Amino acid sequence: MIALDNLDRSIITLLVKNKNFTASDISRSLKVSQSKIWRRIKKLTDLGVLTGKKVLVDRKKLGFGVTVFLGVKLATKRRVSLADFERAACSIPEVQLVQHVLGLYDYRLRVVAKDISDFERVLRRRIMTLPGVGDVEANVLLSEEYRPGPLG
Repeated sequence: MIALDNLDRSIITLLVKNKNFTASDISRSLKVSQSKIWRRIKKLTDLGVLTGKKVLVDRKKLGFGVTVFLGVKLATKRRVSLADFERAACSIPEVQLVQHVLGLYDYRLRVVAKDISDFERVLRRRIMTLPGVGDVEANVLLSEEYRPGPLG
């Protein structure tokens, strides 16, 4: 675990709220010299606390109006390698996230589709044909609120 002071936390909080903030913007906001802010951002980046900039895409504007979280239980864990399942799942364009989890299901997938009919097509033709797929549970996303976490 990396020890952060109040300035580090403040910088992270501002960057989480607005990824386009520059060292100059943060400097003005926190009333700290720009060079000190730049050094802190570099330190946080070098330590791996800050990792690149993320681009968020508005899926609805691109025609993907439905997001579904799938719990996937593998039926044949011994006959199918986890790497084969993961590789195959990641190759499906509509699958945005593949998470190996502990619990009732082996994997959690985030899938986007144009509408419910499109999701059904993706489910039947792509996801259910993945190596080793057994039980699948679908949860349709109704709404979403972004929470940046304990520092944001």
